[in-house]
Amino acid sequence: MEITDIKQHLTLSQVLQHYGLKPDKHMRLNCPFHEDKTPSMQVYYKTHTAYCFSANCPTQGKSIDVIDFVMYKEQCNKHEAIVRAANMVKGETKHSETISHELPSRSEPRDITPEERTAFLQRMFTYFRNAVHNSIPAKEYLRERALDPAVLEIGYNSGQFHHGTRKDDLLIQKSIQVGLLTGSGRLSRTGEQSYTAFARNCIVFALRNYRSEISGLYFRSTVTRKDERHFYLKNREGLYPGYPEPDTKTLIITESIIDAASLLQLDPSLSPFPFSLLSCFGTNGLTEEHRKAIAGLDKLEEIIFFLNGDKAGRAAVLKHTETIRTLKPGIKISNIDPPEDEDVNSLLQGHESGIFTEMISN
Repeated sequence: MEITDIKQHLTLSQVLQHYGLKPDKHMRLNCPFHEDKTPSMQVYYKTHTAYCFSANCPTQGKSIDVIDFVMYKEQCNKHEAIVRAANMVKGETKHSETISHELPSRSEPRDITPEERTAFLQRMFTYFRNAVHNSIPAKEYLRERALDPAVLEIGYNSGQFHHGTRKDDLLIQKSIQVGLLTGSGRLSRTGEQSYTAFARNCIVFALRNYRSEISGLYFRSTVTRKDERHFYLKNREGLYPGYPEPDTKTLIITESIIDAASLLQLDPSLSPFPFSLLSCFGTNGLTEEHRKAIAGLDKLEEIIFFLNGDKAGRAAVLKHTETIRTLKPGIKISNIDPPEDEDVNSLLQGHESGIFTEMISN
């Protein structure tokens, strides 16, 4: 590998991390090349160089690049430093045990396993849920929607989860793999790669698989942009609020996740009969996973559609009714038809919750 290739692909940030070094907020650190009680080395991420201001430094007041840094740190000659730097680019070096076992090479990242994906989404959703309490836009949006985060599992994505003290390479890499981050093609003010967060300024709902594990995320924008209201994480998997319980006899199907969340807030004791909930992903969003979940309900007696009170919603009821009849021949299928241009959540905003008890009973 040529020197120019090394300098193009190996950042100073990677070299410092390789040696377990981290600059302070002023981009200074104790020089690793000599005894240094106060930070005398200045780091310049924009140019991927460093400079030690101490007269005791073997660099002798010269600006050093990534290869020089390796040479002085390893106390080797220039050729050996080039070889070791090239190995860093290839991900072949075995530095800190925790990093080498936890963090794959940036140049050749391994695929995330289903188990790792599930665990990471659970971690991120926990972070998003905690973020609701510190976000005024999130709390205002949920209040307008009459959704209670104390009752429901709702998060908020400000798009800042990879910044500041939360930033680490493992989080960034996994976020890229699941689709929460993409490279922006620009450098940050520190000279590192900058990233664009997926579905910023959105409330977040968890989609769950048949084991009730978080296998996907749904985002709803809190910013009024007609063409950017709904987002699903890539490789969508899972249902909301999850797979219905096996002993479900009555299943209410809504058009949207927010509609299902609205009904989840109802006091079960006020319901005329027990029921489970399942959200479509829009009028055309009765997916293969939905159909498999419904087909597996051996005790199911009735499905009640509660879609939007508009032309699209009513057409979807007719379409999905035919689908259900092929899955569950002879099952009772009912429909709650809201007033024109109303949906479950709009009804929740404008009426007492008792309206749903009456609608479901009838």
